[in-house]
Amino acid sequence: MPARTGEQFLKGLADGREIWVGNEKVSDVTDHPAFAGAARGLAGTFDLQYEHADDCLMPDPETGEKINVSHMIPRSKADLMQRHKGLQRAAEYTVGVMGRTPDYMNVTYAGFAGRPDEWGANGNERGAENLVNYQKFLRRNDMSLTHTFIQPTVDKAEGDAPKPGTTVSLRKVGESEHGIIVRGARILATLAPFADELAVYPGAPLLPGTDDYALAFCIPMNTPGLKFICRDSCAGSLNSFDHPLSSRFDEQDAFVIFDDVEVPWDRVHINCNMDVYNQVMWTGWFPNIMQQTMIRAQTKLEFAWGLATRMAESINSVQPGTAQMLGEIWTFAELARSAVQAAEDNAHDHGNGVWFPQGAPLVALRASLPYWFPRVNEIIRLVGSHNLLAAPTAAQFADPKLRPLIEEFMHGAGDVSAETRARIFRLAWDFSGSALASRNEQYERFYLASGARNQQLAHRLGERARADRLVDRFMTEPYSDADISGGAAKKSKKVGQAA
Repeated sequence: MPARTGEQFLKGLADGREIWVGNEKVSDVTDHPAFAGAARGLAGTFDLQYEHADDCLMPDPETGEKINVSHMIPRSKADLMQRHKGLQRAAEYTVGVMGRTPDYMNVTYAGFAGRPDEWGANGNERGAENLVNYQKFLRRNDMSLTHTFIQPTVDKAEGDAPKPGTTVSLRKVGESEHGIIVRGARILATLAPFADELAVYPGAPLLPGTDDYALAFCIPMNTPGLKFICRDSCAGSLNSFDHPLSSRFDEQDAFVIFDDVEVPWDRVHINCNMDVYNQVMWTGWFPNIMQQTMIRAQTKLEFAWGLATRMAESINSVQPGTAQMLGEIWTFAELARSAVQAAEDNAHDHGNGVWFPQGAPLVALRASLPYWFPRVNEIIRLVGSHNLLAAPTAAQFADPKLRPLIEEFMHGAGDVSAETRARIFRLAWDFSGSALASRNEQYERFYLASGARNQQLAHRLGERARADRLVDRFMTEPYSDADISGGAAKKSKKVGQAA
């Protein structure tokens, strides 16, 4: 089938999955107040691909049906630039607030399917074949896919990787005629209430003797035994005036429990193959997927700069300190844009004829964002000050007796009306200070690991050839006996005395 519409997407969510939020088992996520706004917001990303079909859609290479460009397996720099357009459309729709729109996993699995040689290593040919077939299923049915690849935290002193015999982490516990049986837990399934399928794939490397934990597969969200425990909702309401972002972009996060779940054989991509599990994510995965996520991050930074600037202008805040802080956000946005462009401009064949962006600029950006986004929120709150807490609601504007007073006493500078001022500050608060803003800041702090871990990784992955050459110039230059004895220094002193 061709790419879906928003209506088709919403209908697909009524599949009997087991979603819990608070004390409720939710039967219909499209109607529940914790999820309805985000379900509709996400449906907009499916409609978007038809509204901007030239940027977002492409023909399936085998069937010719229209599919989202995020499913492309890029074979050239031109392909990456075509994919960039579609990824940017999705990022602009959510202004980067949703980190796990479906294009994220689409890009991920397109990258996986482009390297079946890596997935098929060490006798895993069947798993690689299953993965390639799954990617075709994913793109041709325009599925919304979520994922869970992090081991649950139990005892940090014991490390992040599960030990042999650990019963909390997801592991294989048996086989049936139809597939493997898995039990345990994984985190953090962002987008879980709004996905059609769940992916499990490698995260951090596993320890020797934990082969049963080396698993990768994809299954429907309504698979018997799957349970999703959601965090508290950050959706303030469905009122887009009062809560312009949290009313539609709370993508949710869920702890996933696998209660003796059967995974069909044709859905298994790694079956206790430790060598493949520990290696397959360390080559082309990160430069491929980070094209999507860094376009998303750059868009969010540029939105933040525009929002903070509009907020300052609404109250005529022209102090040098304000301009400096606004310039700080612009700097983050421009550095992010430049990193993405550099990565795309230097794209190359990563093997098997698959083209991904250059990794180094994206690694540097990935290591910086956990520090930039909290600072952006701080700047918005500093510039906004108490005004962020003094913005009338839609209901207050609707009151015929109250509105004239609001318009008289709560307008902005110049010709900025009270309603415009309120909309700006409510948007700024929802972005930087609301429950959704707090969740998103936590998300950015630990996105694809913490800033500290990413900086350590950046150091280990850095290409040292030029840096070493610059240092070696001084470390290898010849020196004389005079340098050792200090003769040159004594000679200089005598010359000075003679003068």
